[in-house]
Amino acid sequence: MLDTSQKLGLAFAALIVLASSADPACGQNNAVTIHMAVRRETAVKQDKSVKARVDAPDIVVWLKPLGSPAKSEQEGISDAKKFQLVQHNKSFQPHVLVVPVGSVVDFPNRDPFFHNVFSLFDGKRFDLGLYEAGASNSVRFDRLGVSFLFCNIHPEMSAVVVAVDTPYYGLSDRKGNITIQNVPDGRYELRVWYERSLPEDLKALTRTVNVSSSSNELGTIQVPENPSFTSAHKNKYGQDYSPPPGPSYSHP
Repeated sequence: MLDTSQKLGLAFAALIVLASSADPACGQNNAVTIHMAVRRETAVKQDKSVKARVDAPDIVVWLKPLGSPAKSEQEGISDAKKFQLVQHNKSFQPHVLVVPVGSVVDFPNRDPFFHNVFSLFDGKRFDLGLYEAGASNSVRFDRLGVSFLFCNIHPEMSAVVVAVDTPYYGLSDRKGNITIQNVPDGRYELRVWYERSLPEDLKALTRTVNVSSSSNELGTIQVPENPSFTSAHKNKYGQDYSPPPGPSYSHP
């Protein structure tokens, strides 16, 4: 036989279980999968046709909770992970990096010569100046948005940092596949970013999605490619890069 205090204790425990099960933030976390396809316009016999590219890497998708924020969205989440954009072989690695807003990104120079990192675009404006082989600088990306990064010495170097205000984001692999882990049940605003797309085309892809254990595969999203896209850019002074010096030898 249970005495009165034991019965009260069991009843209290049952109430706690019921309360926690009613809390949406305590619901199941899901692995959300998305497939991205890039639509490219091509000219065939003077007629325009549209076909999907097989390779679709470096497309960013993020899910912003609608309504009350999930309990996993806490201040300081950006400090939970360290981020790096390495300068190596006259390139930034990786080319596209997604971070929660407020994150610090390290820029180590692993080439045997000087580098520079600058961004003059919305998202984060900065210039790290010149720094030598083996050195490293850091930048805190404390504003939402997209930062296009370049080196003022090497025109072939470029990278992108996308700062988002949610922990639920992913980057597509070469086949266009994205998996976003640990997404709680709920309604989300889905957003897409791709370097080779126009802003208005990306805005048109924004939609509301419901995530649950029975609705965690979001299908295929087709992203239109800007046929006029170019990777050419100016240096940090808004001027063309100086051509590399030619070979020095004396003419006969």
